[in-house]
Amino acid sequence: MPKNIVYFDLETQKSAAEVGGWDRIAEMKMSIGVTYSTARGTYEIYDEPRAPDLIQELQRADLVVGFNILRFDFTVLQAYSLFDFSGVPCLDMMVDLEKTCGTRLPLDGVAEATLGLTKTSEGTQALKWWKEGRLRDIAEYCCYDVKITKSVHDFGVAHGKVHYKDKKTQLIKDIPVAW
Repeated sequence: MPKNIVYFDLETQKSAAEVGGWDRIAEMKMSIGVTYSTARGTYEIYDEPRAPDLIQELQRADLVVGFNILRFDFTVLQAYSLFDFSGVPCLDMMVDLEKTCGTRLPLDGVAEATLGLTKTSEGTQALKWWKEGRLRDIAEYCCYDVKITKSVHDFGVAHGKVHYKDKKTQLIKDIPVAW
């Protein structure tokens, strides 16, 4: 049976400023969460009432892959469950890349330097869409972020490296990865 890798991202209903700061991430509440399961071969979109189903999918994964999921996404989901996410087999690509290059890199920057892909929007736009009731737009944006995350991960697995643009020199540099 093939390994089930679940790629994951979520967007929130509120910003850090709206809940009183970054130390209150769990209070931001999930608007939309998206997964792509390699076992299923499809995307799954979860709204807030389906947060328990999303958590269950993450619990059952052989590996959960995301970008800043340890500090952010899992913390948001913690408000919906007593489950301890520290037991989930996980690759947080942002954390892994930071260990190697010494700085936090944005998904958009890594994806553009590695694959020539850019995100379709940003989290602040998803917050505006939430306030306007535009869940479909949030879901599309989140699906594309999951697709970019999967593409960067697949590239890293295949080539043993990804790329980023150095802010000081503006040169594209390699980051070795063992994914």
